[in-house]
Amino acid sequence: MSDDESRSDAVEKLTTLGLSTYAARMFVALTVLGDGTAQDVSEVVDVPRTRVYDAAAELQEFGLVDVQQATPKCFWAVSVDTAARQFERTHRRHVSDLKTALSGLEPAERTEEQRGVWTVTGRTTVDDRVVEFVDGAEEEVVYTTAAGLLTDGVVDSLLAASDRGVTIRLAGMSPSATDRIREQLPGATAFESMWDWADTPAGRLLMVDRERTLVSVLVDGDGEHPPEPLDETAIWGSGEANGLVVVLRALFTWQLDGNRADD
Repeated sequence: MSDDESRSDAVEKLTTLGLSTYAARMFVALTVLGDGTAQDVSEVVDVPRTRVYDAAAELQEFGLVDVQQATPKCFWAVSVDTAARQFERTHRRHVSDLKTALSGLEPAERTEEQRGVWTVTGRTTVDDRVVEFVDGAEEEVVYTTAAGLLTDGVVDSLLAASDRGVTIRLAGMSPSATDRIREQLPGATAFESMWDWADTPAGRLLMVDRERTLVSVLVDGDGEHPPEPLDETAIWGSGEANGLVVVLRALFTWQLDGNRADD
């Protein structure tokens, strides 16, 4: 990546984090220069000298620059590590405030019995649903997964569920998935899947407390999940009488009973 591309990318990321375009450009310029006057900044990036002072004030509010009260004024940028920590603190605070605000709007109890199924698109989003459902488990989690979908977040959630007394039953969709399950979750009860997943696009199957289920498939993606351009789409349902729950509960019960018969 060229210097111009790196600067453009940095400006884009900074605006995503809340800076105005001029403030982002000024911080990038000062990162290159170390320190500089309004004229120095204008010569490095496209920020009119008349707007440098407004941008500097904005950066000061974010704790990203210090100002030397000289003639002309000189601006000094904090280090990249300090800037990153500042943004992390700011966004943790924003997320905490958002959670507080939204918690006041959320129903005291979510409806557990639901008709039909819900669709989830995107590997990260599907991962979030799996973690959310496992975090709510009280008695049992049954999970069958491809190796690449056994993420750290899912593993941590399964370990936490096991620690609070939830029975964890796991199976891999491939030998590599099975090996990873045994390595990362040695305390879980492993069962052998009766299905050959090798030629299917299956991603994962989840059943929580026998009344909430999720099933996903791998689909063509945009290359954001190397090494293969695959993404993920899932459907989920909740409630003992939910159609998806009934089907997957029967499937898992058959698999688990078959494994017990082999013991």
